Amino acid sequence: MPGLFISFEGGEGSGKTTQIRRLEEWFHRHNRDVVVTREPGGSPGAEEIRNLLLTGDPGRWDAVTEALLMFASRRDHVERTIRPALAGGKVVLSDRFADSSVAYQGFGHGLGADYIQNLWHIAIGDFKPDLTLIFDLPVDIGLERAGARFANVSAAEDRFERMGTAFHQRLRDGFLEIAREDSKRCKIIDANGDINQVTERMIATVSAHIPAPGA
Repeated sequence: MPGLFISFEGGEGSGKTTQIRRLEEWFHRHNRDVVVTREPGGSPGAEEIRNLLLTGDPGRWDAVTEALLMFASRRDHVERTIRPALAGGKVVLSDRFADSSVAYQGFGHGLGADYIQNLWHIAIGDFKPDLTLIFDLPVDIGLERAGARFANVSAAEDRFERMGTAFHQRLRDGFLEIAREDSKRCKIIDANGDINQVTERMIATVSAHIPAPGA
């Protein structure tokens, strides 16, 4: 059985982490081996870079340095975690992948989508997920959720959450543009409302765009 790579994307507080676990359970019920991973991170070296990227002052890195760190982390993640899992016929569910760099550094920081696409090609060639789920909701709701998540956490990985509303609106607009540009691979999931409703939307979308899990 061939491997399957699904990435989860969206702005801060969009509920990706909850939904990725629910999709993992769904695949398990269909007798598939699943690897759940994340970006930045997902391999020992990439996890070290994660700490550099997600903690500290929002202005810790300029946009180019941030993008380069992201793709250094991603390269290690792909080579050490994702490709081996896919070669073993597993389902890989990743909380973020390269589309996040297009949205965050390309749109959010203004480097442009073409700049990030060039880095993408240099770092990992034409490697992409089989399916990308973009969880979309209004910026104010997402930031409120994210703020509550980090309220009682010391040394929180909240560097991006503190970049301001305008940045996050550009981020949301970027993800919607990514979905328009690659509508075959990228599917928008309405992340507003009840968690169970969002799960139903996600499962319906996955079921419609991948082979039957037990096939």
